[in-house]
Amino acid sequence: MTLTEEITIADAQGRRVGWRGWTALVVLMLPVLLVSVDNTVLSFALPDIARDLSPTSAEQLWIIDAYPLVLAGLLVTMGTLGDRFGRRRMLLIGATGFATISALAAFAPTAGLLIASRAAMGVFGAMLMPSTLSLLRSIFTDRDQRRLAIAVWASMFSAGSALGPIVGGILLEHFAWGSVFLMAVPVLLPLLILAPLLVPESRDPNPGRIDPVSILLSMATMVPIVFAIKEAAVHGFDLTVPVLVLVGLGFGALFVRRQLRSTAPMLDMRLFTRGTFTGALLVNLLSVIALVGFLFFVAQHLQLIVGLSPMDAGLALVPGMVAMIIAGLVIVPIAQRVDARIVVPIALMFSVAGYVLVAMSATDADLALLVAAFVLLGIGIGAAETVSNDLILASAPPDKAGAASAVSETAYELGAVLGTAVLGGILTSLFRTGIVLPQGLTSSLADAARETLAGAMTVADQLGGAIGEQLRVAASHAFDGGVVVTSLAGAALVIAAAVIAATTLGTSPRSRKESNVARHQIGPDPR
Repeated sequence: MTLTEEITIADAQGRRVGWRGWTALVVLMLPVLLVSVDNTVLSFALPDIARDLSPTSAEQLWIIDAYPLVLAGLLVTMGTLGDRFGRRRMLLIGATGFATISALAAFAPTAGLLIASRAAMGVFGAMLMPSTLSLLRSIFTDRDQRRLAIAVWASMFSAGSALGPIVGGILLEHFAWGSVFLMAVPVLLPLLILAPLLVPESRDPNPGRIDPVSILLSMATMVPIVFAIKEAAVHGFDLTVPVLVLVGLGFGALFVRRQLRSTAPMLDMRLFTRGTFTGALLVNLLSVIALVGFLFFVAQHLQLIVGLSPMDAGLALVPGMVAMIIAGLVIVPIAQRVDARIVVPIALMFSVAGYVLVAMSATDADLALLVAAFVLLGIGIGAAETVSNDLILASAPPDKAGAASAVSETAYELGAVLGTAVLGGILTSLFRTGIVLPQGLTSSLADAARETLAGAMTVADQLGGAIGEQLRVAASHAFDGGVVVTSLAGAALVIAAAVIAATTLGTSPRSRKESNVARHQIGPDPR
């Protein structure tokens, strides 16, 4: 039986949900928004944290890095445990732990305790995300409704990343830095109350045994690789980076070997033999790299060159965020009639156009241009991720939805890290080599100005006068000049995603006639 036939049969057996199912979707969006906002909001609070807790430079990095490192390392494990013990149960445990630790982090008296809190938040965050996506698979068994539900899920995940700067700017303008952690409590309390009433439990009916060795191997695979990427982004490429990557790949090979030999593997590696599953994962990975990379340099341009406050810079991204949400919803009826191998590449061409728009006029990139570019980028990524996420879940057996969702989430997290490391690394390197410093700077000021755009602008403010203005202009030109190359690299990544989609996403959607027949035979959910 082909994958297309399996999906069609599964869809024909799916019941269309009523108001309870859609209300459950609203409840499940709460942790999605929270975790995605948390990915970007902390960067805005770091200056206040530094003034209050006086962390070392290494501690500052760990305050940011502890959460994504632990999260990425545990996603597959938590997704598999959800398949075994119950996805709703894992969701509720994760929400309880995340809210509790967030409240403690808000009042952390030292940098060390804040780092420990961030690591613990990564543990509970890893329980939240795979559970939300896999529960959608069990609630929305009708393919058309599931597409719409996943469109909402993907849109909220992407929108949360763009909302981070807005939320951070508003909170920090009125409250202390702990407010960015305390916001988890009011967001997750409704989930803890409503999820037991509205979200049905689901699990793998034939779970395998718990394999501690596989759990350790999965963590030993992800953590060194993610850490190596972040090290390359922050400190540049040195011997530590390839060593960590090789260590991660070595443990990854052992993990794969163990899964292939096990009669009840933690992660069914046969999923990756399905071209649709692997292709959709790669589309997600490359799309997130492109999105996060764009946000990396546009946030700096808006704040440090255009001169917007963090809140105003976040508000400037709202049109692109709205476009991303609308595109994710509009693509649903289109994807019911057009092959994914056609609709996804076409959608991604909008994102390519957004990057090309920036590259063609980066040295004169005004606010309106950047807003338009983000709208185009959002249209493409919002539509492509909706279709690819649907294919990831549809091509995995329902009883393995947690593991499949965890792999999808891992692609998201890796994409977020790689977006900063790859595109951010390219831009940082080009800035350092391209900036022409004015005469008269001391060696220490020159080093600070050459390090980052923020460093150059800080030195320019310190110097003031004509020399300060010269440095400001030189830094702006060097940064925007680097954006040209970075934008072309981002466009190349999106084109690669489009090619992968055109060659691997081979499942055909049902025709309208088949869909209507299935609905007529099944009838609506009496709920």
